[in-house]
Amino acid sequence: MKIILFSRAQIAHTPEEIRQLIGTIGAFGFDYAVNEEFAPLVEQATGTALPPERIYGRYIGKQPAETVMVCYGGDGTLLEGVHRLCGAPIPVMGINAGHLGFLTSAPSNGLNLIFREIAEGNIATEPRSMLRVTGEFARQPESQLALNEFTVQRHGAGMISVETYVDRQMVATYHGDGVIVSTPTGSTAYSLSAGGPVVAPTCQCLVISPLAPHNLTMRPVVIPDTGVITLNVDARRADAFVTLDNRTYPVSHGASFTVERAEQTIFLAVPHNISFYDTLRNKMMWGIDIRS
Repeated sequence: MKIILFSRAQIAHTPEEIRQLIGTIGAFGFDYAVNEEFAPLVEQATGTALPPERIYGRYIGKQPAETVMVCYGGDGTLLEGVHRLCGAPIPVMGINAGHLGFLTSAPSNGLNLIFREIAEGNIATEPRSMLRVTGEFARQPESQLALNEFTVQRHGAGMISVETYVDRQMVATYHGDGVIVSTPTGSTAYSLSAGGPVVAPTCQCLVISPLAPHNLTMRPVVIPDTGVITLNVDARRADAFVTLDNRTYPVSHGASFTVERAEQTIFLAVPHNISFYDTLRNKMMWGIDIRS
């Protein structure tokens, strides 16, 4: 079995944490590879040089059948790691190295238990739908896929307008800061901050949420994930950009984009006894009695 380890250099991992992580992987006899940005920190912490075959770049390439990607960091780290897969059906385990995350729910203080479950084939996975976005990018993205969301946003003080259609039927023209199209997985990310609903990750839907709409009656809309969304951007009074998860691209006035559910599915590995509802309750602190 092979571990594809992904982390980001800017995360404040201590040398002891890195040594513990690599040591645990080795203790279970896993083959492993490390992304090129994280590899120097691993080499420095462990005092050993990694051979070239244990370092990968922007794309991981073809991997053995029994391969698991382990993203060590926060939700942003997992999102970046997922893009390295380019839709490959490899389970993704998120180990949280900071605050409690919705995607990286496995605690870092339980590494032995986590890797034992991987070694014994006991990890459960949940299929998570992704978005596929095509359109008039000023610079073509490396990947058209997004796990959380696709957004159109203003850049600067001026308002933009986004004419929005679902299956060629007009929904609205959103005047304001922009619009978010999110998956159920992304409903607890940017969409939630914009007033969108919390959606269980197994629901088959997409959420369209306006960003600071000029018309205060505008509200998020939930549609079937079989729908095809078209977004036409009017940015005559302000610059605009779009995002695919945490990747940003400038766009021009008059650009058009098509958003639909991708054929590819991400398989998110979930630790035993930690459900989406457990994470939601703890993250939102819904179990705290504030009446006293």
